Amino acid sequence: MNKNYILVVFEGLKTEEKIFNNLKQYFLNENSNTIVYGFHCGEIYSLYNKLENDKDLELFTLLKENLKDTNKKLENIKRNQVSELYLFFDYDGHAISADDRKLEYMLNLFNDETSDYGKLYISYPMVEAIKHLKNDIDFKNTVVESNKNYKIIVSQNCNNNLQHLDKLCFTDWNFIINENSKKANFIVNNTFIFPTNIIEQLEIFNNQKTKYINVENRVSVLSAFPIFLLDYYGVNKFKK
Repeated sequence: MNKNYILVVFEGLKTEEKIFNNLKQYFLNENSNTIVYGFHCGEIYSLYNKLENDKDLELFTLLKENLKDTNKKLENIKRNQVSELYLFFDYDGHAISADDRKLEYMLNLFNDETSDYGKLYISYPMVEAIKHLKNDIDFKNTVVESNKNYKIIVSQNCNNNLQHLDKLCFTDWNFIINENSKKANFIVNNTFIFPTNIIEQLEIFNNQKTKYINVENRVSVLSAFPIFLLDYYGVNKFKK
């Protein structure tokens, strides 16, 4: 019987790995499947362009080629050994190749972790959104421009215990999950309470576009990782 793997693909090399390594101290450890990291090292829009330019190119083949220098473990893994595939990318609206049409296409296509394409999760505006929480700041109405200065903004507007993403404790994660789950519900349903149902990535994007991106060229800050956990375990696990 083939050993099963969960393949988790990140846009960047450092921050995402720190987050996920810390996350695994408290979550996903009940799963017998081996979690393997991959690093695309490029924006979601560049991934779109590669797939668009070669219609016969399979995502897993592309990922293995891209990841061969960053993760040797993937060399001996075949597609039928990957039971779940998750991708974590940034919205990156300031990128030269940024295109909401492309992102909408990708979210429609990458909507099932057991499919050939996997499931795509987007952070708005980028991965550092996970720590953009401060006790005296209203997270519900935290809206920013998508630009390179965002990292500086986050460092000045987050709780001290969230500064180091490799040192988050279980209480920190509960706080992050709770706030981002309520924020996702607010973006989609205009209510800042913990959701009663799973909120899909395409729903979030469409509402980001109609309420923020198209109106004021900004995004409502939201991290992909807590929404992934909400999907993975279901809302009842975190509802308390």
